[in-house]
Amino acid sequence: MSRPPTATYRLQLRKGFGFAEAGELAGYLAALGVSHVYLSPILQATPGSAHGYDVVDHSCVAADLGGEEAFREMAARLREHGLAIVIDLVPNHMAIPAPETLNTAFWDVLRDGPDSTYARWFDIEWSEGALVLPVLGAADDEAHDEAGDGGEVVRYHEHIFPRGGHYRLGYWREAVPNYRRFFDVSTLIGLRAEDPEVFDRTHVVPLRLLRKGLIDGLRIDHPDGLADPRGYLRKLARHDTWIVAEKILADDETLPADWPCAGTTGYDVLGVIGGLFTDPAGEKALTEAYTGFTGGTGDFTAVEREARRYAAERLLVPEVDRLARLLGRILPDEDPGELRQVLVELLVAMPVYRTYVVPGEEPSARDLEIVALTAAEARAVLPRGEVLDRVVPLLLGLTGRDEARDEFVIRFQQTSAPMMAKGVEDTAFYRWSRLSALNEVGGDPTRFSVPPAEFHERCVEIAQDRPATMTTLSTHDTKREEDVRARLAVLSELPGEWAEAASRWRDGAPDSPLEPDLDYLMWQTLTGAWPLSPDRLKEYLTKAMREAKTRTSWTAQDTGYEEAVLAHVDAVFEDEALVEDVAAFVGVLAPYARVNSLGQKLVQLTMPGVPDVYQGCELTGLSLVDPDNRRPVDYARRRELLADLDAGTLPAGLDGEKLLVASRALRLRGEHPEWFAGGHEPLAAEGPAAEHALAFRRGGVTTVVTRLPAALERRGGWGDTRLPLPGGPWRDLLTGQSYASPVPLAGLLGTLPVALLVEAA
Repeated sequence: MSRPPTATYRLQLRKGFGFAEAGELAGYLAALGVSHVYLSPILQATPGSAHGYDVVDHSCVAADLGGEEAFREMAARLREHGLAIVIDLVPNHMAIPAPETLNTAFWDVLRDGPDSTYARWFDIEWSEGALVLPVLGAADDEAHDEAGDGGEVVRYHEHIFPRGGHYRLGYWREAVPNYRRFFDVSTLIGLRAEDPEVFDRTHVVPLRLLRKGLIDGLRIDHPDGLADPRGYLRKLARHDTWIVAEKILADDETLPADWPCAGTTGYDVLGVIGGLFTDPAGEKALTEAYTGFTGGTGDFTAVEREARRYAAERLLVPEVDRLARLLGRILPDEDPGELRQVLVELLVAMPVYRTYVVPGEEPSARDLEIVALTAAEARAVLPRGEVLDRVVPLLLGLTGRDEARDEFVIRFQQTSAPMMAKGVEDTAFYRWSRLSALNEVGGDPTRFSVPPAEFHERCVEIAQDRPATMTTLSTHDTKREEDVRARLAVLSELPGEWAEAASRWRDGAPDSPLEPDLDYLMWQTLTGAWPLSPDRLKEYLTKAMREAKTRTSWTAQDTGYEEAVLAHVDAVFEDEALVEDVAAFVGVLAPYARVNSLGQKLVQLTMPGVPDVYQGCELTGLSLVDPDNRRPVDYARRRELLADLDAGTLPAGLDGEKLLVASRALRLRGEHPEWFAGGHEPLAAEGPAAEHALAFRRGGVTTVVTRLPAALERRGGWGDTRLPLPGGPWRDLLTGQSYASPVPLAGLLGTLPVALLVEAA
């Protein structure tokens, strides 16, 4: 098997920061202590792509990033420093680029339709005999013929189509695409990775790189979009490498036990760690602050259900319609409208992204339970249950097999996943902002906090079941980076001060045109990500209000409202007294936020699993949702700070302290992988402030962090709280100080609020 990671470092590649630039970081990343460089997609994407998930050619490495020769040179340079490579694979979809000639497989299908040698690649419903493309800018627009390199073509602005092909162009607001999309993005078309030929042709480059030892791990993007995620992973597992899947899990959900992979990409752990540093005592007061400010509901469940229904009835109409037509073929005697209503209610009620029923196999106990819960929720709102009773067994493949029934099982599962993503994470999370730190990918805003006992239970499970799963605090998809969330978590300890400040800012600012929830989110964003420029806040609020889809959206923009929102941002920043007040409040939060930032980082880096550091987050990570989190990272500063720490310079500020914590923990993992490959032993402090310490032992190292620092301060500090440890003396790798057991926490956590203890030689 290729070398498994002890820790990874995620890099977002793009034009201008490709393989050559990644290779130049080899010395720094090795010194930081990671074992693997974890790259965003490397195959040829749409030229100029900012992320690489819009692949147009699986046969070659991206030219924008330097091509395969540059990749090999980067790999060699990384190997010289002991670093291996993990790459991000995108098996679910390809891009429909402009011009369309950039994707030769798709172009061939446009030209030859179902007879194309590539027709089996794409998930297209050919009942109309043509591929419906929603590209026209106006209902009465027309494309025009033009001579091209290969003869006559049809051109429409930047688009190019074959002459007389198997497609129909439609107005982008009205045309209904008849192909499976990535969520609701019509420029990304679903691939049929379950087809052996499609799998082989689309994986030729990464599997060749694996065989040649140029890469040592795979991250699988959006496995829930695949017809058979388990079957797909089994094919990859034959190549004997470390694999993690970007699977979003609900609170009480676990990765299917029969998936042959190391685990997930860590969103499940992200929320658990964050919950450790959120004070449950503040939930009621923050809920009252939110409802008082916005006039909205304190019940997220109602907001979530409404947003899911919006997704079903507005965003994913082609997918629901295709399911309904398929269901009509299976149950031709039922009323089509009632069948569609049942489908919508089932999709709205799904408590998880999807089930994993495989046609011809008995459904798992997990899937039986999920479908039962879903059916019960749907039954409560449907006028009658007879049709529901006929549809539910079809979800589980329990009514026999034929082509339509098998397809229905698969397609329902492929539809429920984007329903959850678009309805909840990309809509409801922007409509309800009680504490925005909780509105995170894979998170549940109603789960306000996580008690230490639950965290320890989760760690024991990971160590036993998936010890090489990935853990993370920030990714390219998180709504806000880790230290924004760490700062906002302090609001749970200071809900009264926050409510007063938010109301004062609103009342002191010019009259706000923002919807109340967006206004509340704006003040949280200013607080959490401070300092940030007006342009960054405008970019964020533009995305936030379009994702909320209440006054404006990506497809139906209210330019008057959007302009008023952005003008209000300027007015806020022009009010010097107001800006100073915001900065002063952030200053009040800062000492507590520091404790949370260092604590959550050390927990993530030392708990069971393989920790990933998202680019730049070894220092304070205060970026917002993409594209803000893809801004260039100042690696020269990071090199300098790390060199200073290694020379014995005391860390200056949170940046230096966080880099100290990260580098020492990562290096320790590399030096003693056996310690971190084992179990997880919870440790309990003793004394008056014991609940403010979280501690655990892994092999020969003990992690100790402070939680709920404002409450700790109110109670007068640690007092004589101590941590009993066997043996000793114990040396803190962060400060160099040694301690006998039981270790006094007032001394141990006096300089830094965290400690990394090993037995002194």
